[in-house]
Order: sequence, then structure tokens, then C-alpha cells
Amino acid sequence: MIRNLRELWQYRALLWNLTQRELKARYRGSALGFLWTFVNPLLLMAVYGLVFGIIQRSNIPHYTYFIFVGLLPWLWFSTSVGSGASTISDRRDLLTKVRFPAQVLPTTVVATNLVNYLLSLPLMVGLGGLVGIWPDVHALAFPVVLLVQLVFTLGVTFVISALNVRFRDLQHIVANVLTLWFFVTPVLYVPNAVPEPYRRLYLIANPMAVITTSYQGIFYEHRWPHPRGLAVVALGSVVLLAIAARVFERRREEFAELV
Repeated sequence: MIRNLRELWQYRALLWNLTQRELKARYRGSALGFLWTFVNPLLLMAVYGLVFGIIQRSNIPHYTYFIFVGLLPWLWFSTSVGSGASTISDRRDLLTKVRFPAQVLPTTVVATNLVNYLLSLPLMVGLGGLVGIWPDVHALAFPVVLLVQLVFTLGVTFVISALNVRFRDLQHIVANVLTLWFFVTPVLYVPNAVPEPYRRLYLIANPMAVITTSYQGIFYEHRWPHPRGLAVVALGSVVLLAIAARVFERRREEFAELV
């Protein structure tokens, strides 16, 4: 893992240039352009708010804001993993270059979606202001939760992107798994909706549940994230990233041949 991180730092200028290029190319040619960064989550919030806030009425106060707080980090995670699955197998033009650091590719995907997430935060704060919920002192915990999610997202993306080079069906499986993962993550509901006998296992087995409820605690409930749960996820994310780096290291030599 240390070697991968060292190389990422060494090639940080390349990483930043690729991230900028990805951001510019994402909505190139569209009428709204970069505004799709804000329109996409707003449309999703509107759909889920209509279904679960009006048709299937939820008793969660300010439900649309509640959804938005959890939806933004989920979109960062799911888009990174979904797009990152094929990021190595689709970039033969770069992998065949001498000494190109392959780990830059999945990292670029995660970094690009991280920038989109950060740029969407003022929209989230504004929406909260409309319903009278402004960030308070608990927002100081936001960088910690952000860092935990960054490490976890990098670990998952590294593993899947490396394995997908040989097993190309994996990217299609991942798309379906992410759909299931979304509905078992408390974005549309609170964890208390899960029956008590399964709630603890539910949170332990799903790191994104802990991460999502941490964001909701900071911005929606005005409380500190649960330290023990977040610490467990942080430790697990570091271990996952270390394993992912090892898997990546073992397979990186065959990337150029297989793509």
C-alpha cells in the first residue's frame, strides 16, 4: 500500500490533470454542461421525495433534505465504483505507455466524483437553510467522515477495477450489486426502521450505512457521529485499501497484456 500511495503522490500532477480532463469531458456537448452536477442529485431527490414523502408518506421531518444529505455521498461512492470497474480495462491507450502508473486511473475516477460531491455541498446547505436546518459545530466532524469514505471508496474501486481486467463480467455484476446496496443503506429511511435483532449486524456488515448515518448525524440531526462505529469502519477501510493495493500490485504487470 505504501508503494502505491508513494507513486500516487509522485504522479499527483498527472492525477490532477486527468481529473480536470474528466470533469471537463463529463458533460461536454450538453446544454446544461456542468450544471448536471447539481441537476442529477436534485432530480433523484425529487423522485424519491415524491414516492416516499408524498405517495408512501414518511414520518421523517423535512424528508427531502434528509434524502439529499444521504444521497450526495452515496452518489460519490456508487458512481466511483460503477465507473471505476472498467476504468483500467477501457484505457489501453494509457496502459501501454512506458511506466504509466495504472493506479492513477481508479484514483482519478474517485477524485472526479469527490470534486462533484464537494461542489454539491453548497446546494445541500442551501436546501437545509430553506427548511431551517443550518450546519452547526458538528460540521467539524465532516472532514473525518469524508476521509473515511475516501479510503473505503478507494479500496473498493481498486479491487474491482483490478479484477475486472480479467473478469469483464464483473462490471455488469457490480451495477446490479450497487442497486441492491443502495436500498440496504439508510438513504431513504432511518436505521431504526430495521428490526432490532438485525440492526447491529446491519450496521456492521454495511460500512456505507455507518458513513451515511454519520453525514445525516452531522447535517440533519446535529449530533456527532458514533465514534465506535466510525472507528471500526475507518480501521476496516484501511485494511481494505491495504488488501486492494496488494491485489492491484500483483495484477498490474498483466494489465497491458489483458486490455
